[in-house]
Formats: sequence, structure tokens, C-alpha cells
Amino acid sequence: MTGDQTLIVGLLVALLLLLVWGRWRYDAVAFSALMAAVILGVVPKENAFSGFAHSATIIIALVLVVSHGLAASGVVYRIARAVGQIGKTFTSHLAIMGGLGAALSAVMNNVGALALLMPVDVEAAKKAKRSPSLSLMPLSFATILGGLVTLIGTPPNIIISAYREKAFGAPYQMFDFAPVGVVCALAGIAFVTLIGWRLIPQSDDNTGADDERFSLDDYVAELSVGEKSAFLGKPLADVEKVVRDAGITLLSVIRDQSRLPGHAGWIKLQKDDVLLVETAAEDLERLANENQLSFVAKERHRELVEGAQLEFVECVVQPGSVLEGRTSASVQLVDRFGVWLIGVSRQGKRLRSRVRRTAMSAGDVMLLLAPKARLTDFIETMDVLPLADRGLQLASRGKAALAAGLFAGAIVLASLRVLDLAIALGVVTLAYLFLGIISPKKVYQSVEWPVFVLIGSLIPIGAALETSGATELIAQNIVTSVAGLPGWVVLTILMALTMTLSDVLNNTATALIAAPIAVQIASKLGHSPEPFLMAVAVAASCAFLTPIGHKNNTLIMGPGRYAFGDYWRMGLPLEILIVAVGVPMILLVWPL
Repeated sequence: MTGDQTLIVGLLVALLLLLVWGRWRYDAVAFSALMAAVILGVVPKENAFSGFAHSATIIIALVLVVSHGLAASGVVYRIARAVGQIGKTFTSHLAIMGGLGAALSAVMNNVGALALLMPVDVEAAKKAKRSPSLSLMPLSFATILGGLVTLIGTPPNIIISAYREKAFGAPYQMFDFAPVGVVCALAGIAFVTLIGWRLIPQSDDNTGADDERFSLDDYVAELSVGEKSAFLGKPLADVEKVVRDAGITLLSVIRDQSRLPGHAGWIKLQKDDVLLVETAAEDLERLANENQLSFVAKERHRELVEGAQLEFVECVVQPGSVLEGRTSASVQLVDRFGVWLIGVSRQGKRLRSRVRRTAMSAGDVMLLLAPKARLTDFIETMDVLPLADRGLQLASRGKAALAAGLFAGAIVLASLRVLDLAIALGVVTLAYLFLGIISPKKVYQSVEWPVFVLIGSLIPIGAALETSGATELIAQNIVTSVAGLPGWVVLTILMALTMTLSDVLNNTATALIAAPIAVQIASKLGHSPEPFLMAVAVAASCAFLTPIGHKNNTLIMGPGRYAFGDYWRMGLPLEILIVAVGVPMILLVWPL
């Protein structure tokens, strides 16, 4: 190994370890790696920021903007509402929602597709009096699978296409991924619909079979004892009995910032004592009303409440949200939006910290008390997902057909090679902007800047891997370890390894790292690079084993009350199925 090879491989190993560890944001880790590579001299300073002007980076950003425009126009919402009412049985519901999710994900960002369909699915679960955990994971997996079908369906496809253009002079076209992607998607959706959902662990409180009503989640919330409260002056033991009879768990009582001892049942409650309780939203509101208790957050800002039309809203913290890693107090929800955080639910787990001091995590479900007039602004600015089907994103209902037509025209022109894909999407973005379908502010808010920084940082590092000869060295070691095996076996191993890497890394990072290695392996084996690139494209997008492998899996974690270890039960057989179906299809369409 040369000095440059040692440096770049060591840097890559450190980068992967830090990304898997997850202690720091992946964009900060990637940019730090880029700066280190420039300082060490393995990435030329003139190429340091070339990744930010790369066609793949620009296309991914434009796809996100156009996806938001389609959502804002109402076209996706109308389709989801119409189709979501068709399924009569649970199996038909899974098939219809999964098929719709996959179809939408083929032409728009799959995180956006899930965000639009999740409220429809949760509403269907509520009406059917069943747990949303039975359908949210199948829906998430279906939207991931749909991205395999087209060039713009998922970032790894765009990355692989751009790499092919750089290496061989021609990118993949819009529907080059379709023959393999459609078969894999159909097989995957059939599996999650007929078999996969039965593998999801179900606790007694998740089945919903004996419940008279539907309860989405249990929240940890704070209730204050006021002057008119029925609990004022009552012994703690009596209060515990009332709360318990209401089906609510009393976690602790806080007085002057200190917790009262749980065994001291004789202590009488005083004014301004705070009850830390765990319960469903509807039970929480009933307990507060029947016993004249106040929500702590609301009580602190009583002057803002008077005359306001307030309603309870359940929202999920999306990956990359402004709220992620921050408390409600630090982002000043009340001062900025007049929104109060009433309760927090995290994967069905009991939280011990007070609500205002709880740092939000992606997938957390928040119970909010908010004025109707400010709700839309709050949801869009904070990048959270409402779980009630409120149609809040329909800013331009009358322009749905126009938005869909412009997008379809761009896809046709790009497919016929009349316009470059980036140019076609850029024209659509401008049209959406000038027609008022999307505002200038939302153009910038639609772009996932952490992903933009990740891609822009890793592209120069990937180029340095190739120019230093490190990629060829890694490929040679892999080829040596599989010497004598048939090409299709090596392809299967590559696909399995890429899937495993994608389960713990960002799928874009996986594609950037695996693509040049795959081409080198094909070259050393004397095979065409096409099936190996296609295998990386499929495998990098199929992250089903963990909630961190794909943003969609993170997004459903709170509403579905899933634990970290729940995903592999359906995800592992699904990944095996995708490999079993994908390899023969790849070899059929793209022979060795």
C-alpha cells in the first residue's frame, strides 16, 4: 500500500465507523472527512468542493423540491384520499396502500410519499380499531421498494447513474432501472402484504382487539394542580386511586422541582404541584377536565390562550427536523408559534424526564395544543408530520392538474433525451415557483441540506479512492477471497454486503462507496460492469433491518411503537427475497 492509499483507506474506515456510531450528524462527519482529506493532501484543494456542483447532487436536490411541489399542489393528497378508502379487508388495505406508496415513490421522494400516506393509514387503523403497527412497517417498506423503479425514485439510483456516466460516458436513463425494480417491488409488496405483517411483534396492548376505542400512543405529560382542582388537599394515595381507575399511570408528583416519594401516600397535594402521568391523548384531556387540572405548558402562558381556537394535534418528529436533538423550550415553540408541547411518546417507552426538558428524537410522537391559525406554519417550519388527516399541505388545490402535467412533461422530455434530467427538473422547479405552486421559501426548505452536504463531501473522497488506486486494491482483495466462484455468486455476495452496509449507513453514502468497488470487481473478473452497478443500486436502497438504515423506517418508529429489534423480523426475510429475486432479474436484463 502506498502512503496515499493508506491515508485514504484509513480515512474511509474512520468515516464509516463514525457514521455507524451515529454520535454526530452524518453531514458533519462527512464534511470533516473531506476537510481532513484536503489537509492530508489526498484530495486536491481545487477538487475539494467539486461534489457540490456534481450533477447527482443537483438532481437529488431538484427531485426534493419537485416532490414538495407535487405534495403542495394537492395532487398526491387527492390520490391518497381516494385510494385509501378502497380497501375493505386488512389484506386489501395493505396491498392498495403498499402499491400506491410504491407508485408514488417511483416518481417522487419516498420520504415525502410516506409522509403523505401515513396519516391516511393511521386514520384507517383508527376506524378499524387496530394498531397502526400492523400496517405502518409494510407501508414504509413498500415506499422504499417503489424507489427502485426509476432513476429519480431514490438517491442511490441517481448516484449510480452519475458514476456510470463518469466511468463509461453514458448515464442510465429514466426507466433503465424498471425491469429489475418493478419485479423486486412487486415481490416485496406481495411478501409484506401476505406474510410479512404477521412477523411484526405484537404486545397485548398493540392488538387493539378488545379495545372499545382506538389509542395511538401513550404520552408522558404534565398536569398542574390549581386552586379549583378536585385534587387540591387530597392525599396522594387517593389521587393515585382516581388516576389508576381512569386507566392512567401516575409516574410521579413534582413539588418545587423535587419529586415526592412514591410511598408517601399520606402527603396532601398542594397548589402548583405537577402530576407526571402516562396516558393516551383522549384520557389525558378527560382527566384534566373532570378534575380541573391544567396543562403546565398552557398554564404558564395563560394570557395567550384566552380567545384562541386551540386543538390537540399529534405530530411525528421527522429525521432532520429542527426539533431533533432540542427541547421545546430551546426552540421557543410558544413565543414563535403559540404552540404548547403537552406530551411526548417515544416508541411506547416511558420517559422519566419532564416534558419541556426532553430533547426530541426522530420518530418521537408529540402531543401539541395549538391554535388552528398557526398550525400549518408550525408544521412546515418545524418539519413535523401530523398524524391526523387534516389536508394541511393543500396550499394550491386548484393547481394539482397543472403541477402533475408539468412534472409528467419533464419526465417525458428527459426520457426522450430532449432535455437533460437536471435541466428538465430545473424548469419544473421554476414553473412551480412562478405559478405559485411552491413559495421561494419552500424551495430552500424542501432540500435536505444534510444529504446535500453528505453527497457533496463524499464525491471527492470517492474520486480520491479511485485515483490513489485504493479502490482497485480493495476490489483485488475481494476477488482473491472469492476466487473460483461463479460470477453470479460473486454478484450475490456483493449485493448482500451492500445491503448490510446500507442497513447501518445512509443509502447514498453506501452507493458512493460501493459503486467504484463494484466496477473494479467486474473488471478483474472479466465481466460487464452493468450487472454489478445494478446490484449496488438495488441493494443500497433496500435497508430493512434497522430503523436507522432509511429515513422512512425512522419516521414510523414512534407512531408504530416499534423497538429497534422489531425491524429485522420482517426485514431479514424481505432482504433475502430481494436478493433471490433481484440477482436472476439483473442477470436476465444485464448479462455478465
